[in-house]
Amino acid sequence: MKHLFIVFALIFGCTLVNAQKVVYPLIPVYGPVTEVPFAVDIIDKKGEYKVLVDITSPSANPKEISEFFENIARIANLHVAGGVNPKKLKVVAVVHGGAVPFILNNETYKQKFGVDNPNLPLFTAIKNAGIPLYVCGQTLFKRKVDPATIAPEFETVLSAITTISTFVNKGYVFLKF
Repeated sequence: MKHLFIVFALIFGCTLVNAQKVVYPLIPVYGPVTEVPFAVDIIDKKGEYKVLVDITSPSANPKEISEFFENIARIANLHVAGGVNPKKLKVVAVVHGGAVPFILNNETYKQKFGVDNPNLPLFTAIKNAGIPLYVCGQTLFKRKVDPATIAPEFETVLSAITTISTFVNKGYVFLKF
């Protein structure tokens, strides 16, 4: 009887997991979110959420969309999938350090990596969702990156450090990738 229960539980669990649907409630195509109907609901659906995403990690494969940039879309989609009103969700992203080469415009990216920049449509989708994208001016100078070669969705700020401290002082939660 014990074994029958375990087999039933495994079959039911696998069926439940396989039946879940992937959704993109705010940013289409990017940042997939799996519905979890059996999750405990702790999200304050009436609250305001402020999230600062700090990206410094280089992409593992320049031919693929960076998981670190896709996390921006995923964070937004997760909150909206959880019931947060998009008007009460403020997400901001700042890029610096080793992640900067992956926000180059297509021409410069192709010269550097030999392929089109797969992240560009993602940047457009993020920007279209109202999420500001910033790049650290200090990193640009330190790494000798021409600001004119950065994808147009990004605005250059004085530094990632001052951007982070500014948004943290405004109550933003700090997430680093």
